[in-house]
Amino acid sequence: MPVPNTISVEKLARLIGTPGGPVVVDVRTHDAFETDPRYVPGSLVRSPSRPAEWASALRGRSAVIVCTDGRRHAHGVAAWLRSAGVGAETLEGGLVGWAAAGLPMVPADTLPDRDAQGRTVWVTRARPKVDRIACPWLIRRFVDPDAVFLFVPAPEVLGVAERFRAAPFDLDDPDVVWSHRGELCTFDVMVEAFGLATPPLLHLATLVRGADTGRPNLAPEAAGLLAASLGLSRIYTDDLQQLDAGMLLYDAFYRWCRDATAETHNWPTNKPWEKA
Repeated sequence: MPVPNTISVEKLARLIGTPGGPVVVDVRTHDAFETDPRYVPGSLVRSPSRPAEWASALRGRSAVIVCTDGRRHAHGVAAWLRSAGVGAETLEGGLVGWAAAGLPMVPADTLPDRDAQGRTVWVTRARPKVDRIACPWLIRRFVDPDAVFLFVPAPEVLGVAERFRAAPFDLDDPDVVWSHRGELCTFDVMVEAFGLATPPLLHLATLVRGADTGRPNLAPEAAGLLAASLGLSRIYTDDLQQLDAGMLLYDAFYRWCRDATAETHNWPTNKPWEKA
């Protein structure tokens, strides 16, 4: 008999990475986390014993609560969230069930330290075009939905990173982990390191690489992605506003990569219009 207020691994896997998907909240204890230091993609990390302290931040959003096995802590936390006005479900089988299904998992040791609010903080060069919008999209959709992004002049990136314990990315510096490697762009590097090398994201990575490195021949859609990216950079002078607009752009390209590459469109339609 189905357990009330649960979501299957398969259904959650389809929702992760989409703009309307639920917030995934990992509420494992420290000891449970040490046993398997990986996350379901897009997870926030919160204490299972203090939901009253963080429940209000999720009001108006739907949430899926993840613990080790789907029973130990998840149901109690989800019930507390529902009492606080959050639409909360638990993941059937928890992290163990997710891992058993062979789905992507984000290694914790790839992530920068979190701030006092539990957010990862990232810094890069101002006036982004392709990679510096694609990477924040990937992080917010699959790594940390509350991630903070700072855009500063190129000479200031490393200083700001040190001052705010932020992770620098897409910077031409051999000591920066999150940057181009050979023919790969920063987006490629993140997809691989975060354990997200699924067919749709690898396809999207080819588009990003082609648009970002002047190789539109890598994929027919790369030139279109570059054109849209350059257009956004002309529309917005505020980098954070451009990022907000770019999130929708990459949402669309990701869904095309995942669900619509075989679909075509043409005119006229296959049924001729008839006058009434």
